[in-house]
Amino acid sequence: MSVDHLLQLIPPLAVYIVVGVVVGVESLGVPLPGEIVLVSAALLSSRHELDVSPVWIGAAAITGAVIGDSIGYFIGRRFGMRLFDWAGRRFPRHFGPAHVAAAQRVFNRWGVWTVFFGRFIALLRIFAGPLAGALRMVYRHFLAANVAGGIVWAGGTTAAVYYLGIVAETWLSRFSWIGLAVALAVGLTIGWIVRRRTKRLVEAYAEEA
Repeated sequence: MSVDHLLQLIPPLAVYIVVGVVVGVESLGVPLPGEIVLVSAALLSSRHELDVSPVWIGAAAITGAVIGDSIGYFIGRRFGMRLFDWAGRRFPRHFGPAHVAAAQRVFNRWGVWTVFFGRFIALLRIFAGPLAGALRMVYRHFLAANVAGGIVWAGGTTAAVYYLGIVAETWLSRFSWIGLAVALAVGLTIGWIVRRRTKRLVEAYAEEA
C-alpha cells in the first residue's frame, strides 16, 4: 500500500480535530508539539487530492489557541503562582524555576505584548495563559492579544507552509517517500529552532536574576 493511499484514508475532519485539540491543549499549558502538528497538517492541505482544507486547518488552530489560552488564563487566575510551584515539582523540564522566572520577567517587561508575541515562542506559548491569569492581567486585554496572536501565528503559519507545499509540488509529482521525508525534515528543523530559541531566552533572563 502506497503512502498516497494511506494518506487518503485519513478523514479531513480528524485532521482538523487533531490540530485544534493539540494546539488548544498546548496553549492551556501542557507541553505538546503544537507547532509541528500545525506545520504537518498544513503540508497535508497542500496536497489537493487529500481534500484537507488549509482554511479549516487555520481555523482549527486559531480556535484551539484562543480557547486553550483562555482556559489556561482562568486556571492561572484561580490557583495563582502556586500552580507553577506544583507544575515545577511534577514537570521540572518544562516548568522549572528558571523557566517560570524567565517567563515572568518577560511579562513584567512587556505586559500584554507578551501574550501576542509569546504565541511564536515555545516557552511563552505554554506559559502565556496560566501566567497571565496568575499575574491578574485584565482579561479583555489578554483576550484581544490572545485572539490577535492566534490569528497571526496559526493563520500565517498555515498559509506559509501551504504555499511552500504548492511550490514543492512542481518538483514532486506525487506525495512519495521523498515528500514525506521533506515534511519530516521541515518539522524537525522547526522544532530544533524553537528549542534553541527557548533555551536562549531562558538563559538570557536567568542572567538577570
